[in-house]
Amino acid sequence: MQSLNSRVISQALGWIEQQPVWLCTVIKTWGSAPRAVGSLLVANQHGNVCGSLSGGCVEEDFLARLQAGQYRQASQVIRYGDGGLAPDRPLPCGGSLEVLIEYLPSDTQSLAYLQRHAAALADGSALSKGLTLPNRCRMLAVSEDSVATVMRDGDQLTLTFAAAPGVLIAGLSAVALCCSEFAVALGFEVTVCENRPEVLRDYASSLNAAVQLIEQFPAKFIETHGCRRHCAVVSLTHDPRIDDLTLMEAIHTDAFYIGVIGSHRSSDKRRERLRTIAEFTEEQLNRVHAPIGLAIGSKTPAEIALAVMADIVMHKNRGPQTSPQLLTAVCPG
Repeated sequence: MQSLNSRVISQALGWIEQQPVWLCTVIKTWGSAPRAVGSLLVANQHGNVCGSLSGGCVEEDFLARLQAGQYRQASQVIRYGDGGLAPDRPLPCGGSLEVLIEYLPSDTQSLAYLQRHAAALADGSALSKGLTLPNRCRMLAVSEDSVATVMRDGDQLTLTFAAAPGVLIAGLSAVALCCSEFAVALGFEVTVCENRPEVLRDYASSLNAAVQLIEQFPAKFIETHGCRRHCAVVSLTHDPRIDDLTLMEAIHTDAFYIGVIGSHRSSDKRRERLRTIAEFTEEQLNRVHAPIGLAIGSKTPAEIALAVMADIVMHKNRGPQTSPQLLTAVCPG
């Protein structure tokens, strides 16, 4: 399933050869703005759109201004919310956002520009974009960063365009449901792999509509599709047949985070199994966060999920700077 940003770029490519497009990127948020930095929307001259700036709060106003003839500069920044363009259209909880609008005429330069974005999303890499308002992007290069970032100094903008981070959840459970909800709210693309009929019957209908459910054994899915470096893999079943095999496949991917639920005792037993049966090296074992999550004394499914996602966000934003053995949340079982 394509991510929303991938669909935006694909739609932009579908339009650009016949007509100009406006590529919009959320570059800053305050308060409870509904969309994360790096979120995209593309619009054409007929008022058609793909993507979202705010989840629906400001798009109508944006399109009205576009069709009234605004936003014809190659690049400009606008603001919505408190102090912004449409004070009569407040964002939830008083949030605000700033949006970079790039006007891309129908030419070969725009086509190549969008194709670079599409290629980066397809292979999970990132691009560094540099521009000086109100001009076209002057620099587009491969970046080592893995998350969307924005630096602004007056009219100088440098952005990292990156695929949204992903979470692959192996197995449905009460914890997995909470984890998927937190992950969606945090802007992750969430995939759940579950093939047990009785578990699907009990939990599948409760999944957020934004979650992709794959009815397949998790290890088989990872073996077939792999995991890119912007993806985290978490196994949350307490079933060694699922959890261990998920780890055995995930360890051979570029996933930036690999974790598995369980108590300290069960995690120690799992480490020994992985060492003796799967022949994991110490380096591989140290990639596995077990017990999973930050040490916040979590007990309930929601608390465990909070600890898990907090740990994932920390590693996404800061990199694996701390030993996983020090980042444990005690979990029953």
